[in-house]
Amino acid sequence: MPKTIDIDVHHVTRIEGHGNIRIQAVDGKVNKVEWQVPEAPRFFEAMLRGRSWQEVQTVVSRICGICSFAHSLAAIKAVESALGIEISEQTDRLRMLAFGGEQLESHILHIGYLVAPDLVGVSSVVSLVKSHPEVVAAVIRAHRLGNEWMELLGGRRTHPVSFRPGGFGKLPKESELKELTGRLEQIVPDLSLIAQTVAALASRLPAFDRPTEYVALVEPGVYTFYHGMIGSTDAPERLPVDRFEQVANEYLSPQSTAKWTRWHRDSYAVGALARFNLNHSHLHPLATRTGTMLGLKPPCCNPYMNSVAQVVEAVEVVEAGMEQIDALLTCGIKSEAPRKPKLQAGSGVGAVEAPRGTLFHKYAFDGNGICTTANICIPTNQNHANIQKDFEAMLPIVIDRDETEIRLLLEMLVRAYDPCVSCSTH
Repeated sequence: MPKTIDIDVHHVTRIEGHGNIRIQAVDGKVNKVEWQVPEAPRFFEAMLRGRSWQEVQTVVSRICGICSFAHSLAAIKAVESALGIEISEQTDRLRMLAFGGEQLESHILHIGYLVAPDLVGVSSVVSLVKSHPEVVAAVIRAHRLGNEWMELLGGRRTHPVSFRPGGFGKLPKESELKELTGRLEQIVPDLSLIAQTVAALASRLPAFDRPTEYVALVEPGVYTFYHGMIGSTDAPERLPVDRFEQVANEYLSPQSTAKWTRWHRDSYAVGALARFNLNHSHLHPLATRTGTMLGLKPPCCNPYMNSVAQVVEAVEVVEAGMEQIDALLTCGIKSEAPRKPKLQAGSGVGAVEAPRGTLFHKYAFDGNGICTTANICIPTNQNHANIQKDFEAMLPIVIDRDETEIRLLLEMLVRAYDPCVSCSTH
């Protein structure tokens, strides 16, 4: 029977920030299907104008409390590019190592606290304490490790204070890195338990596929989060990060206070699934086995599987982290002060793979090192249009189902993207 549907989710729960779902259908005819972003904009780019090159990363790390390392590191890379600051191999390795902690912390937070309740059919993680106590304990341990990993390298677990353009304000001790290696080894069984639990519940993820363009950084031979060029599943060319504005093509949407993006199609997706689709062949051995166990195979165009890809990446950053520490300890941690620039007018772009996808920072400075312009392109900005297109494709498939079920499927789809809506309205 043709049916009338009126869904008004205000706001979607278990995501960062405020996003709405608005669906209206009368007699089986869809009149409205919208992913809405109503959150007030925050003008970080305007805040940066007139500030010194030394302040930029400190300001932009406040864009997000979950991805503060990503913003700080992308900003530092852009500042160094603009001012011609060369960094040491040790600095580069320490930054990549630090970034692994944020990936682990963010992915485990999303999988364990925000997505797991959907897989079990409960409203919050609190209910899982009784039904899955060992898994919840494993999630807590892994999440804590991610936070303490960040604290060791960044000086604190959010809004890092140790990162500087040209180097570090404070270097970790070799004994601390050795201790971190031991803790990374110890967390592997917990990650395996989390992965096995997700695999056992994965049948509850909707079987929904929509042809999608996936975009991520790519680097030969590396499952990269930190270096590389911009790659797409839709095209063989790889673009340097300083051409990101030709990729994002940001535009305004009347249903969103955050800008949307498009490249080869009307939308594209960034994030863990995009990275997996483009870089899966470079995963470390245990991460590869984890992906196989979870049934994640490229190319995958099911947006709900982004959460599964995050499980694989949580294992990947632990393996890669141990490898980075081994290389650092082999060379020995050398005392070195941050390298200073020769102040000159210039502009530069920095890019990293934040937990939620590719993040771009672009700055221009005058001859005194004062910021004159800034442009920041957030991962969730790049995913908003894709969420909308997923809604449009999914609704006709599920329109005959109970309204409560339709609502849950759409909320789960939004949560699968792990959106940081406040970031996107920067």
